[in-house]
Amino acid sequence: MIEVVAELSRGPVFLAGEALECVVTVTNPLPPTATSASSEALAWASAQIHCQFHASESRVALPPPDSSQPDVQPDSQTVFLPHRGERGQCILSTPPKILFCDLRLDPGESKSYSYSEVLPIEGPPSFRGQSVKYVYKLTIGCQRVNSPITLLRVPLRVLVLTGLQDVRFPQDEAVAPSSPFLEEDEGGKKDSWLAELAGERLMAATSCRSLHLYNISDGRGKVGTFGIFKSVYRLGEDVVGTLNLGEGTVACLQFSVSLQTEERVQPEYQQRRGAGGVPSVSHVTHARHQESCLHTTRTSFSLPIPLSSTPGFCTAIVSLKWRLHFEFVTSREPGLVLLPPVEQPEPTTWTGPEQVPVDTFSWDLPIKVLPTSPTLASYAAPGPSTSTITI
Repeated sequence: MIEVVAELSRGPVFLAGEALECVVTVTNPLPPTATSASSEALAWASAQIHCQFHASESRVALPPPDSSQPDVQPDSQTVFLPHRGERGQCILSTPPKILFCDLRLDPGESKSYSYSEVLPIEGPPSFRGQSVKYVYKLTIGCQRVNSPITLLRVPLRVLVLTGLQDVRFPQDEAVAPSSPFLEEDEGGKKDSWLAELAGERLMAATSCRSLHLYNISDGRGKVGTFGIFKSVYRLGEDVVGTLNLGEGTVACLQFSVSLQTEERVQPEYQQRRGAGGVPSVSHVTHARHQESCLHTTRTSFSLPIPLSSTPGFCTAIVSLKWRLHFEFVTSREPGLVLLPPVEQPEPTTWTGPEQVPVDTFSWDLPIKVLPTSPTLASYAAPGPSTSTITI
């Protein structure tokens, strides 16, 4: 029996373009007092990162797979296929790297191996939606002699910041390798420079503040004015807005605002809807604020963007956008008064009207949500970043 433990040194969340580092420890758990005949051996171990894509058949119409190209890797129990047994199809993978060959461990002995790989920039972000799912995993395959391969899968979460594909790295002494023997070390500097550049772009895009005002009206007149200080946010930030109802000519009885994502299947991949078919657009509410606001002059709200959510993105099959969804309940009666007179000549009993005719309407305000620091996003998934398997 051999125990294999994979530990991510910096948590399970990464930004596309960063280098993933994992320490793989192989241990013979038998006590050191066991006989030499209790030594354990592994033929080899290899590691690879891959992204699995799965689409809902009721929402997405994918083209049939191309059967003219046979699989170059036979589906054998002795061939390292990281996506064997996974749902969907593998749409992205890194080259496999061999960790070791012909390893023998005495009782109580253990050895550790370091695995490092840069996450591809061109891939989609991690996403589990109603129509599609993009799931990243680090798969480590180990095999005994004359035995099938055992797979250890470590789940990952990948955030994608668009625009980094076109970045030109500075060709100076700090980044460009001056010797082929220093290429690996300089590649690490290049990776750290990319992560720093991504952080600077995120700060620049989300730190600009300027007041944006929107007049809210229905068919009978103005309800109020909505103000927001920015329209670009990062994961973990709060969306803060103010609502001024004092200048409105239509009485607002109640309002609600929801922070939502809109998942939309691209037109060429939409499943044709019949009677009672599933729509190609789905909405998910991440935070909501509701308030009764009759005789309220000014109010505000704050909606947190969850660290566990997915920033907006767009692929050839699906797009994800963020928005603020408002719903207003207004009175049909002009100059509605539901409070008793301030001055009364004598004590009287006052009751409000039992029924008020109302109208409802909604309004959507698009916003943009970008990734945040992978270290900060790791707080959304607390716990050790380790996976264990016994062979």
